[in-house]
Amino acid sequence: MLTGIHILLTYNCNFACDHCFLYSGHDSPGTFTLATLRKVFSEVQKIGTIEWIYFEGGEPFLFYPLMLRGLKMARDFGLKTGVVSNAYWAESVEDAELWLEPFVELEVSELSLSDDHYHHENIDKSPVKYAVKAAEKMGISTGKICIEKPKIVHMSDEKLDKDITLIEGNTMFRGRAAEKLVHGLPTRHPEEFNACSHEKLDEPERVHIDPYGYVHLCQGIVMGNIHKRPLSELIFNYESSQHPIAGPLVKGGPAQLAWDNNIMLASGYVDECHMCFEVRKALIDKFPEYLAPTQVYGL
Repeated sequence: MLTGIHILLTYNCNFACDHCFLYSGHDSPGTFTLATLRKVFSEVQKIGTIEWIYFEGGEPFLFYPLMLRGLKMARDFGLKTGVVSNAYWAESVEDAELWLEPFVELEVSELSLSDDHYHHENIDKSPVKYAVKAAEKMGISTGKICIEKPKIVHMSDEKLDKDITLIEGNTMFRGRAAEKLVHGLPTRHPEEFNACSHEKLDEPERVHIDPYGYVHLCQGIVMGNIHKRPLSELIFNYESSQHPIAGPLVKGGPAQLAWDNNIMLASGYVDECHMCFEVRKALIDKFPEYLAPTQVYGL
């Protein structure tokens, strides 16, 4: 049951992190308009099961007035809200309070802050600490998103009586990470990636809607576009078995998607996201309405 809508308010970001799913950066085009926000919220009641609206990006604070208007719309619909940010705006506790002051009236339920070495070289001097202190003073719930950079670890497996190589960290190798972070990491045979363990593509509990109107099941896999069909219609009519990308992924993971489309594979991939991303990238011209926008594939 779909309970969450994540608004990708903008693809633009003041960072261009190596692990970014969306290839967001300083020059990344695409930002919501007020009219598109209204179009999304006009469909929420028709869907009837939505509980949460998240605003993220890119960096949503770069378009602060638009973000606040969206939060107000969500509040007026009685929905819980969350915001994901890298806290670039928190130069001090006092400054952070200034930025967060409207969140109290708008009853923002959760502020999720990126606090890792991808975003802040020196974690001890991260602006997130100021944002957290300000939010705590104002009674705003906070959480941290900490993505660890991949690290190769060699260890002995006594059961198999051999040495094995593992990758530590929780980076998922899709988007820019599939370009920037996979080099030198150990890989596994494509046949091993026969399931998708990160998204419920058969019965999605959340979708992401981007500035162009694409409704993402997972970043870069879309069920349709709200400028062509109403969001509620897209949701009610979605069947993973009829989707040319989600269907094979549900049935047998990235391996199935590759086999069904006769994709020539590499000898190995770092993880299932890495394989899935590379296979989808090879299929963009074949399925342009289901693999979009091209910029999230680095194209």
